Amino acid sequence: MLYPHMLAPLDLGFVTLKNRVMMGSMHTGLEERGDWARVAAYYAERARGGAGLIVTGGMAPNPEGGVFPGAAGLYTNEDIANHRLVTEAVHAEGGRIAMQVLHAGRYAYGPDCVAPSAIKSPISPFRPRELDEDGIEKQIADIVTSAVRAREAGYDGVEVMGSEGYFINQFLCKATNHRTDRWGGSYENRMRLPVEIVRRVREATGPDFILIYRISLIDLVPGGQRFDEVIQLAKAIEEAGATILNSGIGWHEARVPTIATSVPRAGWAWVTRKLMGKVSVPLVTSNRINTPEVAEELLEGGAADMVSMARPFLADAEFVAKAAAGRSQEIVPCIACNQACLDHTFQGKISSCLVNPRACHEIELNYLPAVTPKRIAVVGAGPAGMMAALVADQRGHGVTLFEADSRLGGQLNMARVIPGKEEFHGLVDWFTGALERSSVTTRLGARATPEMLAEFDEVIIATGVTPRDPQIKGQEAHHVLRYTDVLRGGAEVGARVVVVGAGGIGFDVSEYLAHQGQSATEDLTLWKKEWGVADPEKAPGGLAAQGPQPAPPAREITLVQRKAGKPGKGLGKTTGWIHRAALAAKGVRMIGGLEYRRISEAGLVVMRDGQEEVLEADTIVLCTGQEPLRELVDGLTASGKSVHVIGGADVAAELDAKRAIDQGARLAAAL
Repeated sequence: MLYPHMLAPLDLGFVTLKNRVMMGSMHTGLEERGDWARVAAYYAERARGGAGLIVTGGMAPNPEGGVFPGAAGLYTNEDIANHRLVTEAVHAEGGRIAMQVLHAGRYAYGPDCVAPSAIKSPISPFRPRELDEDGIEKQIADIVTSAVRAREAGYDGVEVMGSEGYFINQFLCKATNHRTDRWGGSYENRMRLPVEIVRRVREATGPDFILIYRISLIDLVPGGQRFDEVIQLAKAIEEAGATILNSGIGWHEARVPTIATSVPRAGWAWVTRKLMGKVSVPLVTSNRINTPEVAEELLEGGAADMVSMARPFLADAEFVAKAAAGRSQEIVPCIACNQACLDHTFQGKISSCLVNPRACHEIELNYLPAVTPKRIAVVGAGPAGMMAALVADQRGHGVTLFEADSRLGGQLNMARVIPGKEEFHGLVDWFTGALERSSVTTRLGARATPEMLAEFDEVIIATGVTPRDPQIKGQEAHHVLRYTDVLRGGAEVGARVVVVGAGGIGFDVSEYLAHQGQSATEDLTLWKKEWGVADPEKAPGGLAAQGPQPAPPAREITLVQRKAGKPGKGLGKTTGWIHRAALAAKGVRMIGGLEYRRISEAGLVVMRDGQEEVLEADTIVLCTGQEPLRELVDGLTASGKSVHVIGGADVAAELDAKRAIDQGARLAAAL
């Protein structure tokens, strides 16, 4: 049997889960739109794909506990009816589903937020109201009522969210709990809230209802819990009636990455392993588990009883089914980019997935058989072109993919050489394998001409971008390179570098040039040292006393931009701080508000605050944007050919693979 540990049933006593894979909780924004048929379709597809147990996005127990005003919850009989659409759809596919009850506490983005103490979060502008005894009782009662309503709505269980720095977690830590009554002070008092919640939820829902408690195993904030306290809480939660303990890692305000692509795969399973054997209920490990092989290795090695994968189920709803059928190479890989999931959540958009545009759009975006199959040429084998070719082929069109380069991938081939972006290797491999399994005719090393495209009914131009000319006087000098010269390899770069342009590419180039030796993403010990992560048995909260200790930089780098303000402001909402912190740790100077005057033998001559100065450099790398590469378009259009332009050839915006793949899929679905 393939993956015998991952696919083994898990007996919970009153119910048996068909495998050891949990689809972890993710906020998608779907519930807030009120289209519950769409919510049901999203979860049903993942149940059909084989998830052993699904956990919903966080549902607020009351208005003050919602992550933002209007956040979805389970307050009324109408809410129960809506949620029942979801549970019935999941059960019809043979799945099981638990509803996460999430009280945000001081993280609630609104003026009515409440907390154990009136201490404002660094990631929210709102100071919470300190709860009195009656207020605490109300929050407990509302959480219990939510769990009872979840059972009425047909859920198989609930997950009580006790980690990530939310309400319950705020009671547990001294930094956020300054109370002197029975809810504060000693750890026995601080843990009273979660234990009371679990005990009362179990009493109210009965013995045959799955009760998951999401426990913070490592807070990663000053004043966080010691691991002996975590063990004490875990035992008390088990005794109070929890069925499963699920690993929570880090608070949202922590300055340590926990799920971004630069975090090593299964980079936090060592913390779950520390709790194994201390309790008798099943333990779930989570964070950066994105292949069946990683999951199997963790379970076989005794790191946990079950694995939680959230975003991999956005990337591929059929994750478990494909693994069980021996088709793991066909699983669309989650690259942990955060661009279409978490970034969307924090922007108030519906979540989706960079590699799978159908995620959360299961009703509106489907790849149905073409009524009239056509001959389609796709020019350019970057992410937009490859996605368009695969979807058009899946629908029954005859597709030929032209690529001037000798390999597939386009701009992805530059992204995957950046330390911390190793997951892009898997994405290129997946596209390559998918094209090999398809009926697409792939012509590498073939620069398409209008004559070559004359026989096709439709032409899709996905030729990408070319670097923008910044027109800086002296840019033809021998020590000036474009980012393509650096990332495609072979260009010699000096010891002192000025990187011109502080968008995503400028940051990537700076990371690439600052790095030397083994990538920390490939070495967990090195990564923990780089970010100052310690054993929570020895350091409360898991933060090393000496702080982060990054490897020394390979070069002296200055990253500059014309725009005034902080470089990196336009980076990803949930990952930008990671890139800025990583470069700062490597000593990279970041300067905004410059006027580029000229390039001299000594370096880049700029105007800053009305004064001319030279930023000395042995090498200057230009990362000054891109222009669409669309030289074929006008001629083809003039000849009467049906032409579609997608990806960077359409809009050259920071090599946006999310938009490119989405465009390719949607165009091919409509042809």
